[in-house]
Amino acid sequence: MKFTKMQGLGNDFIVVNNLEEKLPEDRLPELARKWCDRHFGVGADGLMLVDPSKTANFRMRIFNPDGSEPQMCGNGIRCFAKYVYDRRLHADPFVKVETLAGVLGLKLTVNNKKVEQVRVDMGEPILDRKLIPMRGEGPSPVINEKLQAAGRKFDITCVSMGNPHCVIFVENVDAFPVEKIGPEIENHKTFPQRTNVEFIEPLSREALKMRVWERGAGITLACGTGACAAAVAAALTNRTGRSVTVKLPGGDLFIEWTGDNRIYMTGPAEEAYEGEIDLQEVL
Repeated sequence: MKFTKMQGLGNDFIVVNNLEEKLPEDRLPELARKWCDRHFGVGADGLMLVDPSKTANFRMRIFNPDGSEPQMCGNGIRCFAKYVYDRRLHADPFVKVETLAGVLGLKLTVNNKKVEQVRVDMGEPILDRKLIPMRGEGPSPVINEKLQAAGRKFDITCVSMGNPHCVIFVENVDAFPVEKIGPEIENHKTFPQRTNVEFIEPLSREALKMRVWERGAGITLACGTGACAAAVAAALTNRTGRSVTVKLPGGDLFIEWTGDNRIYMTGPAEEAYEGEIDLQEVL
């Protein structure tokens, strides 16, 4: 089986053209766990499949290193768009992609027939606590709500971008114990489907610094949906305006929350290498 290793700001993926390869549906979580392992497999933050779609140009599926399937992946979808365009699977610099979070539209910036930047219409942020989803009878939107975890109390602001996010603002994100607090909040009883956790240090009215604990993946270098959630949370708490640069360990994303309540994310995607896997050894 042929695969392509791709990354968006260091958030890396094993991309498989499932239009041709036809991986077995019942083995996908197991294959993701094996191939994403950085010691015994290829190593990645996720296994990404290019599938056919009845409602869009393509369907994107993502499986985390623990085998779970998230609704969306912001960095992944930019890699997805570059993959299908650069390989001439799609000729238009605008592509519609079906995800578990709905159909998203992507505008591609192309140079020498290769995608350099992708602007993604991420849709509207979900602020209703029951739809995020969160347990409890508190107000919606969830802004600066108290949450106790790991023996501490945190002010949390929660957003869904098709997948749940819990945003916490801190003074020094580089020194914050993400590896300790992240899993405690990911698996907190407040979140019935677990949650991604973003730790944010505001730098100015136009910039945020972010580290992330991703649901099912742990610490990663970037998270596109997380950057969108962080931008919404910063605007809701009056820390920034509605257009911000989110600085992640892997690089920068530009996030816009426009007047029609839609979120747009702009950032790069790159191909690392191509490879082959002997399916007979894993199936």
